[in-house]
Amino acid sequence: QVQLVESGGGLVQAGGSLRLSCAASRTIFRFNTIGWHRQAPGAQREWIASITSGGTTAYADSVKGRFTISRDNAKNTVYLQMNSLKPEDTAVYYCKIPGQEWGQGTQVTVSS
Repeated sequence: QVQLVESGGGLVQAGGSLRLSCAASRTIFRFNTIGWHRQAPGAQREWIASITSGGTTAYADSVKGRFTISRDNAKNTVYLQMNSLKPEDTAVYYCKIPGQEWGQGTQVTVSS
């Protein structure tokens, strides 16, 4: 099993930016697709972005053009750069590797 630890969350004003990190306990280069998900209060967890081993990215419409996912296989870390944040981006953010356990997540709160 690969342990995932998310960090970088916090409180930010609308229009601000944050960069989330997801550090893996073991090498990630062999995992084809790694994703970011989020769960807002009272809502289901939703997928928002993913990146393949070849660097191909995909985004949910709600974050497209504002968020950027990247990975550094040498550091076993996946990042999520979040710009132009909105109050509706408030959620706990998780990274996910298929077949591996969820991490504890990192809280992002965007104030209006």
